[in-house]
Parts: sequence; C-alpha cells; structure tokens
Amino acid sequence: MTPATHSTLFPQVSTPGAYAATPRDADAVLEGLDPEQREVATALHGAVCVLAGAGTGKTRAITHRIAYGVRAGILQPASVLAVTFTNRAAGEMRGRLRQLGAGGVQARTFHSAALRQLQYFWPKAVGGEVPRLAERKVQLVAEAAARCRVRLDRNELRDVTGEIEWSKVTQTVPEDYPAAAAKHGREAPRDPAEIGRIYAGYEQLKRDRGVIDFEDVLLLTVGVLEERPDIADQVRRQYQHFVVDEYQDVSPLQQRLLELWLGDRQSLCVVGDASQTIYSFTGATPDHLLDFRTRHPGATVVKLIRDYRSTPQVVHLANGLLSQARGRAAEHRLELVSQRDAGPEPVYTAYPDEPAEAEATARRIRELITPVGEGGAGVPPSQVAVLYRVNAQSELYEQALADAQVPYQLRGAERFFERPEVREAGMLLRGAARAGSADPVLSDDDLPSQVRAVLGTRGWTPEPPAGSGAVRDRWESLAALVRLAEDFARGRPGATLSDLVAELDERAAAQHAPTVEGVTLASLHAAKGLEWDAVFLVGLTEGMMPITYAKTDQQIEEERRLLYVGVTRARRHLSLSWALSRAPGGRPSRRPTRFLNGLRPGSAAPAARMPGGGGGIERGTGPSAPVRKRRTPVHCRVCGRTLTDAGEMKLMRCEDCPSELDEALYERLRDWRAEQAGLLGQPAFCVFTDKTLLAIAEAVPGTESELSGISGVGRRKLGRFGADVLALCAGRELPRAHEGDGDVEAGGSQPGDPAENSTEK
Repeated sequence: MTPATHSTLFPQVSTPGAYAATPRDADAVLEGLDPEQREVATALHGAVCVLAGAGTGKTRAITHRIAYGVRAGILQPASVLAVTFTNRAAGEMRGRLRQLGAGGVQARTFHSAALRQLQYFWPKAVGGEVPRLAERKVQLVAEAAARCRVRLDRNELRDVTGEIEWSKVTQTVPEDYPAAAAKHGREAPRDPAEIGRIYAGYEQLKRDRGVIDFEDVLLLTVGVLEERPDIADQVRRQYQHFVVDEYQDVSPLQQRLLELWLGDRQSLCVVGDASQTIYSFTGATPDHLLDFRTRHPGATVVKLIRDYRSTPQVVHLANGLLSQARGRAAEHRLELVSQRDAGPEPVYTAYPDEPAEAEATARRIRELITPVGEGGAGVPPSQVAVLYRVNAQSELYEQALADAQVPYQLRGAERFFERPEVREAGMLLRGAARAGSADPVLSDDDLPSQVRAVLGTRGWTPEPPAGSGAVRDRWESLAALVRLAEDFARGRPGATLSDLVAELDERAAAQHAPTVEGVTLASLHAAKGLEWDAVFLVGLTEGMMPITYAKTDQQIEEERRLLYVGVTRARRHLSLSWALSRAPGGRPSRRPTRFLNGLRPGSAAPAARMPGGGGGIERGTGPSAPVRKRRTPVHCRVCGRTLTDAGEMKLMRCEDCPSELDEALYERLRDWRAEQAGLLGQPAFCVFTDKTLLAIAEAVPGTESELSGISGVGRRKLGRFGADVLALCAGRELPRAHEGDGDVEAGGSQPGDPAENSTEK
C-alpha cells in the first residue's frame, strides 16, 4: 500500500476544457506528477499495465507518459496510437496532448481507428470502396424480424439489437447464438432460436443492401489484417507504440484487433480498473486486464490509489462498497486513499414515496446552488448531478427540478453540437471570423467580448432568463459557448475568433461539449468517466439496485460496481436515497439496496451473501459419495432467520420483513386469478394462493424454470397457467378470456403488445 501524500504536493488533474501553458521541455512534463504517475510516465519500454482507481489521475498519467516520450525523443508522434472508448474521451486526450507539446499523436476510439484503416486498405485488399455504414441499425433489425414473422415491441427491438451487437463483439455467428447465450447466462428478450433467426436475417439484409454496421468495421479490419500479412506489416510499421485507456471495457473482438496491431511486440501500455467494469452486457470483460501479466510476463505494473477527486468521507464509502464484493474483479480491487481535505458525511435518506423523494432532492439541490452568507457562493448547477439506475426514472426529477426552478440538462438526450441554437451560433461565429474588422459587431479586440457581442444578437444576455423551459435551455447553450471562449482566451493569449472557430469544429467532431450550466440528470451507466461536486444517487431500492433481472453472482457484482461508479463521481457532497413505496399512499414495503448494509447508519453488516449473489459454504461431493437430495433449512432472504411457518417458507422471508414487491404486478395477477377462477367455477385459491401470488410478484420470474422454483407452482399449474403468468411478469397484456372457450390456456400472451415495465441494461 502506498502511503497517502498530502494533496498540495501534487496538483489535481486539470479540469476538462481548461487551457494551460505548454511545458518548456521533457523534464517539465513530469512536474506535478505524484511518484506513481511519474513511474507510469517514465516507463516507456516494454509492456506496462496501470491499475488506476477512480479519481487517481489516470488520464493525466498516460497523457504525460506520451508527451514525455515525445518530448524526450523516445517516441515519434505519428508512431503512437492512443485508443479509448468514446469520441469525447479521445478529443479530450488530443487536447491535453497538444497542451503538453505532443501534437500529432493519434488518439481515437477503436471504431474510428479501424474505420480509417479499413477505408485506406479496402481498395488494395478487396477492391472498390468500403460499403457505407448503415444509418439505423434498429430499423434493419425490425425489418429482419418482420421477415421472420416475429413482432417486436419497442423494448424488445432494442434488446434484440443489443443481443446482435453482443454476438458480433464476441464473434458469435447466428447459428451459435442459442448455445452462446446459454453458456454466458444471457437474459434473452425472446426465444434464443428466434433471436438467432432474426440475427441471420439482419446479416442477409445488410448483404443485400451493401451496408455494414459498426461491429462490422472491427470484424472486417480484423479480417483484412489476418488475411493480408503485408497490410498488417504496413500498419505495424506505422504504429510502434500503443496506449489503451479503460482497458477493463475491451471486448474479445477489440482485443483481437489490438493483438493484430501489436504483432509480436511488447510496446503496449494499458490502463484500467476491474472495479469499474459495468458494460459486460455489451461484451466487455475485465479478463484481458486481469490476465495482462500472464500474456506479458515481463510487464511493469503500476497501481494508482491516490484519489484526488473525492473527500475521505466519499472514498471511505467507496472502499466499503468494494470490501463486500466477491469474484475475480473484487480480488484485484484497489483501496483508495483520499488526498483531499475532509468534507461532509454522505447523507442517507428514506422517503415515503417516489414523488416525495424527487421533490426533496430538488429542494436540497436548490439549497446547494443558492449562494449562502455574505460573499459566499453555492455549488454551480453544472457541478450537481442526479444519477439513477434506469432512464425511465428521470421524468419525476425533470418535473421536480422544473417546479423548483432549477435548470437541468438530460445527459443522453440531444447532443450539444446538434442543438439548433448551437449550430446557428457556430455559423454566426464563422461568418464573423471571416468578416473580421469589417463586421460592425466586432468593435472590441478582446476575444470573449467579440463572442458575447455575436451571441448577443441571438439571445445571449449577461443574466439568465427567469424560470426554465426552452428559452432557458437556449440561453444555457449560448452561455456555455461564452464560457468556453473565456477559458480559451485565458489559455491562449492573443487567440483570434478564427482560432476559436477551429477549436469548436474540432470539439464538434469529437462531441467534446463545453459545460452547460444546469444540473445533470443521467443514468449510472452514462455517468461513467464524469465527476461533479455534488451527486445525488436516487431510487436505491432492492429491485432497482441491484436491478430485478440481475440474478447470477456475476450480474449482482456488476450492479455493486455500478453503484461504486456512482459514488466515486462525487467530489464533496454525496446523497443516497430511496422510497419505501412507489406512489403516495402505497404500502411501504420497499427496502434500501443490500449494497449499503453495514455502511449506512443503523444497518447491520451482511453475515452472508444475499439471494442471487451466491455465498455460504459450498462443499463438493467426492467421486465415491452418493449424491442425495436433502431437505435443507429455509432461511429468510432478508434477515437470515430460519423459517418454520409454511406461508413464510413460501415467501422465503419473515412475514414482518420488508419485501421488494412489484405492487402493480401483484394487482394484475390478482385480477387475472379472479378471471380464471370464474371460468373454472372454483375458488380463487384453487388457481394460486395469496402467498403464491405474493411470491411471484416479489420474484418476478422470467422463465419457466424460475417460476417452477416458487413454492405453490407445481408441474400441473405450470403447464396450465405458466404462459399467462410469465406474460404478466414480462409486462404484456393478455386478451380477455370468454366463458365457453373451453380452455383457460387459450389466453396466451401477444408478443407484439408493448411492455409496461421496461428497464435499461
């Protein structure tokens, strides 16, 4: 363990978008790095693996590493390829490298780098031009499903498209999809064989129309490099040194491409954190990071654990979350050491219902952003985030913030540079730059003043308009451009309007948007790689965190890592909250996420693994020992007490313990049961007892196997009612059965009906 170092010795990582003076020489590039970051920067030979915890300055370390190598004459800029996962991250990396005097280094996403190579080598390898990229993958999937006579609702269409993407990055062909999905425990949205047929139809449609998708870009590049050694050699002569950021998110296909780029050389630096692996549903796996020393036995491994982002209080909670983790990634977790001064303790709050949680969160944010005391200042709205598990949760918070007159921006909605007012502002600035002194608006030589004057003709004012809505949104966009111009002028004295326009064009190409002055609303997945002064983690109830469909050990642990990512987004203020019921007046049956057990005040540490996460003691049977099925004690899945009452055993919990009941599903099941009982002419309990319905509404089974595991659902009832119950659990409506139908099973689910309860992966 590296001892903590006082934060004033090592400057924090520059804020994205900030501009600084270029270091005078190679040694100056190393100034301000802590000992571990300096070790990364100077390890320029052989394979290097950087295990970097959240907030430890990994981007600073690797950009200074590249810049030091270039400035010292060890690396040629054009021979370095730095790869990351988003256009924004690549654009930010290029900007930092320019500031450090290492312009000319290629910083791209895997797809961007592969597409450039494919476009260059395709005429030589195949002939003609590269097939064009399909504009709307979802539309092609929908058409392929229709050709297979399968109706997909909007949510199923999204999920099936995701399964096709996963198949391609794991290099699974359509006919192998069912077996691969079973092997990897995929929660297929439809019958796997059906998805395999849709996948095959999708591939045929693309061939018929001469188009490719983003996954094809990687597959085709891999194919060209594998089949044409001369082209592979040419690429390797061009790129002598590789840096891969967020290496824990690499898919098998991306790893294969990286290996082909690298050849038999060892000039590779990878950076990652297995505890931030949250995209396994897309094919990402931390195995490549964790196995790096096996593949590269002589590699240098550096651990970055000094957290410059978060206060000791936030870091303590983050470390506590991971201390309860299980699995291979948990075995390699990093114990962070905060380098910041102490801050407020995280705040834990239970609310009676979801609207109350949203309204209280908005009030608390309003208090935070309001200036306090004489000369004091609140937290800027752009430095506040509300993070949730699924996008459907945003609506309540949008309304609550609007009611509290707090400006907000929805991350994952329309891109900044695609907003009409931003496009219009860009054209105006470009025109003013061309006109120069001939434009009467540009009476001032000061760059920020020129920008304010130009944007003032389209609605920017020194003070924001009152309230929220479209007018405020437009003003926020223009104000972000003004702040960017001010930062740009401070970092580059003497810069002209033409220089700023060029900067905007590059940022637009990389989707590197400036900061908009509004509270950020985002899913936990979308928050990865970002940070704020104040973070509100909301909706932290069982069934939402971990999400209901997370069943296996691996899925549960990924949900824990997702919460860890959320916690480590906060610099100073951190609030964690949950609602005891969905709607006002509802039964307060929800309970906070198991991941906070032993961490929030008044909660007991988990004595054993929670349901779905494995745990306990597993004993194997020897080869000569007969395997017998034994009746084992049934324990409450909430408090762990041994159950003896039949009703409690059916629910797998004490009667008094809180549950994660899906109230809406329970009501739908009761209505359906009443209808079935009427058709059969029998009491309702002959269909299913109340306890069985409760157990179903709490477990929300997705397969016949899961449904049959619920006490009270025997083989006969599974065959008679299983299809209807599973359809109701999936949120699909059933057509009404009529007396005289003669078969209560006739009311099967309709695959084309829209799902009521959708969640995001």
